[in-house]
Amino acid sequence: MAFLGSAARRVALAVQPPLSPLCRISARSYSSEQTTEKSVPYKKTLKQEDGASSGPTKPLPRSADVVVIGGGSLGCQTIYHLAKMGLTNAVLLERDRLTAGTTWHTAGLLWQLRPSDVEVELLAHTRNVISKDLEQETGLHTGWIQNGGLFIASNKQRLDEYKRLMSLGKVYGIESHVLSPAETKDLYPLMNVDDLYGTLYVPKDGTMDPAGTCTTLSRAASARGATVIENCPVTGIKVRTDDLGVKRVKAVETPHGTIETPCVVNCAGVWATKLGEMAGVKVPLIAMHHAYVVTERIEGIQNMPNVRDHDASVYLRLQGDALSVGGYEQNPIFWDEVSDKFAFSLFDLDWDVFMQHIEGAINRVPNLEQTGIKSTVCGPESFTADHKPLMGEAPEVRGFFLGCGFNSAGMMLGGGCGRELAHWIIHGRPEKDMYGYDIRRFHNSLTDNKRWIRERSHESYAKNYSVVFPFDEPLASRNMRKDPFHQVLTEQGCVFQERHGWERPGWFNKDGPAPVKDYDYYGAYDIKKNVNYKYNELLGKEYTFDFPPHHDMIKSECLSCRHDVAVFDMSYFGKFYLTGPDAKKAADWLFTADVNKKPGSTVYTCMLNKRGGAEADLTVSRLEPGAANLPLAPESNGDAYYLAIGGGVAEHNWNHIRTVLQDQGFRCQLTDHSEDMGMISIQGPKSREVLQEVLDTDLSNESFPFSTHKVVSAAGHQVRAMRLSFVGELGWELHIPKDSCLPVYHAVMAAGAKHGIINSGYRAIDSLSIEKGYRHWHADLRPDDTPLEAGLAFTCKLKSSIPFQGRDRLEKQKEEGLRRRIVCFTIDEKVPMFGLEAIFRNGVPVGHLRRADYGFFIDKTIGYGYIRNPDGGVVSADFIKSGEFTLERMGVTYKAKAHLKSPFDPENKRVKGIYA
Repeated sequence: MAFLGSAARRVALAVQPPLSPLCRISARSYSSEQTTEKSVPYKKTLKQEDGASSGPTKPLPRSADVVVIGGGSLGCQTIYHLAKMGLTNAVLLERDRLTAGTTWHTAGLLWQLRPSDVEVELLAHTRNVISKDLEQETGLHTGWIQNGGLFIASNKQRLDEYKRLMSLGKVYGIESHVLSPAETKDLYPLMNVDDLYGTLYVPKDGTMDPAGTCTTLSRAASARGATVIENCPVTGIKVRTDDLGVKRVKAVETPHGTIETPCVVNCAGVWATKLGEMAGVKVPLIAMHHAYVVTERIEGIQNMPNVRDHDASVYLRLQGDALSVGGYEQNPIFWDEVSDKFAFSLFDLDWDVFMQHIEGAINRVPNLEQTGIKSTVCGPESFTADHKPLMGEAPEVRGFFLGCGFNSAGMMLGGGCGRELAHWIIHGRPEKDMYGYDIRRFHNSLTDNKRWIRERSHESYAKNYSVVFPFDEPLASRNMRKDPFHQVLTEQGCVFQERHGWERPGWFNKDGPAPVKDYDYYGAYDIKKNVNYKYNELLGKEYTFDFPPHHDMIKSECLSCRHDVAVFDMSYFGKFYLTGPDAKKAADWLFTADVNKKPGSTVYTCMLNKRGGAEADLTVSRLEPGAANLPLAPESNGDAYYLAIGGGVAEHNWNHIRTVLQDQGFRCQLTDHSEDMGMISIQGPKSREVLQEVLDTDLSNESFPFSTHKVVSAAGHQVRAMRLSFVGELGWELHIPKDSCLPVYHAVMAAGAKHGIINSGYRAIDSLSIEKGYRHWHADLRPDDTPLEAGLAFTCKLKSSIPFQGRDRLEKQKEEGLRRRIVCFTIDEKVPMFGLEAIFRNGVPVGHLRRADYGFFIDKTIGYGYIRNPDGGVVSADFIKSGEFTLERMGVTYKAKAHLKSPFDPENKRVKGIYA
C-alpha cells in the first residue's frame, strides 16, 4: 500500500511533487468553479464542439398535449413512452443538448435486483427497452453491454441481504448465484477475496451508455410523431385558475415562443426545483457533488462484471479495459448555488472527500494500487429525502408532473419510470404501485422545509449502501410533528417511529426514556457526533434478519392486548371532514362501501382508481347534521362524513379525494383536522370494563354496537368514541380535541390500572393486525390490487345499483374470475419473515410475500402474498387447497400452510365482544 499511503499523505498536505500512479491527475483543492475539461469515459457525448448554439433545433409548435422539460434519461424515456402509447402531440424541450445536465456523466450501471418488487419490475423494463426494444425499432445500438454484476459481502448480514434478493429474483426469473470466495476468485481473478464472506453474481446485469441511449430514444420518439427540440430553455410556466378555483397548467414560455399545453413534465434533474418555482410547485430535492474516477488500462480486467462492494461503499464499473471507481461518502459536498449555465460541465474533484473510495477499491482489486488515473468525473446529481425519485402530479397545480430527483439512478430506473409516468399522464394513474416514488408520499408541511430536505437527503445519501433492514428508522429531521401524548409516552420508554413527519409509538422499552436527538450528520462537516444516544443504540439492535433482542417486549404488548387491555396512540391518523351540497354524491362515488347508512354508523371501505385498484382503505363515519362543534363536528345542513385514515398515507388520500372531487365537479368541502385532534385506541377483552368507568355512556353491545360512533363525555371532556378495532379485539377509539388529550389519557390509564392496562405501539399493531388478517395499505393492499384480489369484496357495494369509481372493472373481474389473489401462509419453524420471500406451489414460483410478521397468539410466523396460476388461469379456492406450498427465505425453503381465512378468530367473534 506504499503508493496509496504516499498519495493520501500528499493529497492531505496538498503536496504537488510527482505523485504515485494512483493520483497521476494533479490533486486539486475543492473549487465550486466548473471545469470545461471533458473527462467522461465515453467515446461519444452530445456536446457541441463548435460553441454556443444560435437557437432551437426545430421550430416551436403553438400547442402540444404534453411538454416534457429536460433532455436527460427521464425526459427521453418519458417522451418515447408517451409516443409509444399513442400520445404523439408531445414536445421535449432541452435547454442545451440532450444529456447536457447530469445524464452525460452518469456511470450507467444497471443492477436487476433491489429489495422492492416494484423496483425489480421497473429495472426489468429499462433493461428490455435498452437491450432489445430500441434496437428492434430503430436498428441502432444503444451501447448496452451485458457484463454481469457482482455484489460483495464482507459479513453474514450482508450476504443474508443478498440471499433475500436472490429469493425474490426467482419469482421474476432473474438468474443469480451465491458464490463462495473461491468461486468469486475464479470468476474475477484480480479480486482480493481474503476478507470476503461470499458474493451474489447476477450474470445479466450490465452497463448503459447515456449518449447512445438518449439519442436512440429521441429518434424512436420522433419516428412515432413526437417532437424533440434542443437549445431551447424554458423561462416560465403559465398557470390558470379554473371556475372551481383549481390551478392548472396553461402554457410553457421560452425565449423563442410560447407553447400552449395543459400538461408539463418536470424532468429537469438538478434544476427541477427552479422549474417548479415557475409554476408555484414545491420540488423537494437537493444537489450534491457525485464523483468517480477512470483508471488507465488494467491488464486482465476485460469482460469482468461490474462490482458493488457495499461495505466499502464503492462500486467498480467495467470501462473497456479500465475501471470507473465511485461510491457514496458520509460527507458529500452540497451544491447550493445551482447554475443555469452548467451544461456538459464538471467540478474539480475534492480528493479529501473521494480518497475513501480509492482505498476501498484498492483493497478489493489490489492491482489498482499500481494503476494510474486517466480522468476524474465530478458532476452534480439530485438527491431526495428517502433516496427515491419524485414522480406524479404535483398537489399544487393540476397538469404539472414530476419526473426528477433520481439519486444518480436515472439511467437505471429511466425506462420503467418513463413508462409509468407516460401512463400516469394519459390515464390519470400509473399501472404499477408507484406510491414509493409519488410526490404525495411526503406531507405538504415538509416539502418546502429546507432543514428536512437537507438533513434527510444527506442521511439517505450516506446510508445508500447500508444493509436495508426491515425496521430501520431515520435519525435525520425527527420530531417534526408531535402529538399531545409525545412527552408522556417518551417518559414511559416509547421508542418512536417516523411516518409522514409524525413521531408515532413503535414499541415500549422497559429501560427508561430513549428520546430522539437532533441530527448530527454522522459526525461529518465537523459536527459533533451524538454520544450516549440510547435511541440510536436500540435502533442498532434492530439491524438483524433474525428476531430482534426486544422481540419478547413486542410479544408482551401483543399478548396483553389479546388477554387483557392495551392502549395505542394513533394520533398521527389523518382526520378529514367531507361536507357540502354534493357530499352524498361524492361519498357514493368515492367509497366502495355503502357509507350512507344512518348517522352514527362507521364503515370500513376502500377508495379505488379507474382501473379498480385500491388507492386507500379507511373508515367513514356518517355524522348528524347540525352546528359546528369543531374539531369534533363540522357545520352541516345535510350530509357530512368523518374520514379517519392511516397517518403515513394521509397526504396521498387527501389528494386522491380532492382530485376525484375536481374531476367529477362535485360541490364539496374537504377539511383537514388532523393536527386538531389526538386519537387513542383502547383494545382487548377488558376494554369495556376500563372505558365504562371513563365514558358517560352505556358500552353494551345493544347500546354501542360494533361499527358505530357517538360524541360522549370522557372524564368531563367531549370526545368522539368509535367502536372499531385494527387488532381484532373488543375495543374503542377515542378521537379527542388536542387540549383534552392528556386528561382523557390519564383517566383511561387510571381506570385500567387494576386491569393491567399497558401502552402499546405500532410494532404490536403490525403483528396483531396480520394475525387477524387485516390489510395494511401499501403492504398487502396497493393501487395495483383490487379489493376482490385482496379478499375485501365485503367492502364493495356490488349488490346495490350505486355506481362508484372502478366498479366496472370489479364487475368484469368478478365475471372473468381472479387471475391472482391474496393468500395467508403460516410456517411451523420459528424463523422471522419480513416480506419479499418467494412463494412456491408444487415447486413452481407463483408469487412473493408482501407482508410478514410473527403472530404471538397463534405462535407462528404469518405471511400474506398474492399468488397467480403459472398457466395464466383462474386462482380458485381449489387451486389453493390442492397445492403444496413452500416459502423461500434467504435461499432456504420452508413448508407452508395456505389459509383461505385468517387462522386467528376466523368467525370474527372477539370484535363483537364474544370471548369463550
